[in-house]
Amino acid sequence: MTSLFEDQAPRPLADSLRPQTLEEVIGQDHLLDEEGSIGRMVRNGGRLTSMILWGPPGCGKTTVARLLADKTDLYFEPLSAIFSGVPDLKRVFKEARARREGGQGTLLFIDEIHRFNRAQQDGFLPYVEDGTVILVGATTENPSFELNAALMSRCRVMVLNRLSDDALEGLLGRAEAEKNRKLPVDEQARASLRAMADGDGRYLLNMVEAVFELPDEPVLDMAALSQVVQKRMPIYDKSQEGHYNLISALHKSLRGSDTDAALYWFSRMLDGGEDPKYIARRMLRFAVEDIGLADPNAMTQALQAWETYERLGSPEGELALAQALIYLGTAPKSNAAYTAYKQARAAAKQTGSLMPPKHILNAPTKMMKEIGYGKGYQYDHDAQDGFSGQDYFPDGLERMEFYQPKDRGFERELSKRQAYWSKLRQQKK
Repeated sequence: MTSLFEDQAPRPLADSLRPQTLEEVIGQDHLLDEEGSIGRMVRNGGRLTSMILWGPPGCGKTTVARLLADKTDLYFEPLSAIFSGVPDLKRVFKEARARREGGQGTLLFIDEIHRFNRAQQDGFLPYVEDGTVILVGATTENPSFELNAALMSRCRVMVLNRLSDDALEGLLGRAEAEKNRKLPVDEQARASLRAMADGDGRYLLNMVEAVFELPDEPVLDMAALSQVVQKRMPIYDKSQEGHYNLISALHKSLRGSDTDAALYWFSRMLDGGEDPKYIARRMLRFAVEDIGLADPNAMTQALQAWETYERLGSPEGELALAQALIYLGTAPKSNAAYTAYKQARAAAKQTGSLMPPKHILNAPTKMMKEIGYGKGYQYDHDAQDGFSGQDYFPDGLERMEFYQPKDRGFERELSKRQAYWSKLRQQKK
């Protein structure tokens, strides 16, 4: 029996402001308006297909799923992949089948669907295929990484956005209307409140609830606000997509010689708890792959920064990484060595086990000398210009040119050297 006291318990602000219609959902117009993917389904007689709602925390995935069930007269069956197992799924499918025979469909909402293993995901397939359930899965992880191909082929992926600053301001307005009072914060603190939410509407409303517990006076500034609420931790999982997205952004910013952007992504990764040694390793790889011989010192700078970090640790060693990052961002770029290496590897695989020409083979035995090993070899140091011009490719294989230096940085000098040897080689043919 529920007591009167429990009936009057206040609801959390995030729950009391939960949208009652799809039109009230904020920040996801690209999916929900008349031309959006979900909006068209609803407008087309409410004929839903199974879907995966992919988006960051607090963007409205659960709310959208619940409202879709209401809009289409489907029975809403919510499950969490964290707390549910095979017995729960069997029960849900049995009840959904009985419900279908009675003329009502079921919208099965699975929160954190990526938590189900591959075998459990396979268990959905026959019930999704025959329409026993309309599956709506919610996930914060990239479905293409976390869900199996068979399930993905039967569902449409709907990408929900993190809430924009305008959307968060709209939530603040709704909260003030619900409480019938203004937030006791100045404009800068109000902006800070939105920034601290980092696109998470639920987190914003939880912070707002704490602020509403204070009197209208004094009005809080940014410093005072920070004493009442805490900034939301950045969304960053060192083993998931956020990790790969940010390191990709860092690498490509460096490749594009945008040093400031590279420093920004570097800082984002550190704030998210990334191991600085992982970033150092990636910087060294970048120096080799994207700068190469355009500035041979880039590899030294990256390696020394890595070694400095290992000796100093955090936070002092992070400055050495930032310094090397600036060097890499401002250095001339060339992937000529990287391209040459890949082409040479491809040629080596294609040509198989061709023997080196006999004239460059050593002949430590009499028999090897008799069959021509080492015959005709010219010692380059004894030749004019210190260059014999002999061919060192396998017999029968035309000479290939893999390394094509760029006309920038130190490779401009290497290009001159390459042209010099090529000219001598032609003269000595």
